[in-house]
Amino acid sequence: MATVDREALNAAYTDVRDDNSETKWAVFTYGEEGIGHDSSGTEFDDLKSKFTDEERCFAFLRVETGDEMSKRAKFAFITWIGNQVSVLKKAKVSTDKGNVKLIIQNFAKELMFSDINDIEEDIIKDEVKKAGGANYGTAR
Repeated sequence: MATVDREALNAAYTDVRDDNSETKWAVFTYGEEGIGHDSSGTEFDDLKSKFTDEERCFAFLRVETGDEMSKRAKFAFITWIGNQVSVLKKAKVSTDKGNVKLIIQNFAKELMFSDINDIEEDIIKDEVKKAGGANYGTAR
């Protein structure tokens, strides 16, 4: 079981959740010291570039939902396991994810990916919207 840099993860998590911050995502990766905060950013393509075939990591993503009447922030928790990650390392992700989720607690949707072609911003937004329940609007 990997150790988790709780302070670093909590700081990045709080930054993504902060309505006054421009940060839209944070990535948490495995390193020599365990799981730590790798990077944060504002552009989805920058987040997507963090997911490689050799990597396993976790991400926390801010998604703006709602309609013309009401905008609100919802969040997704993403687990990434690249196709070239060894079986043993893949198996350890589930245990480690539990420790990460002790810090990253509030999200509308949890997603898991291993194919970069499956990671599309619109698909994630749709999944978060579905998890949020009612989506009122005038359809204009």
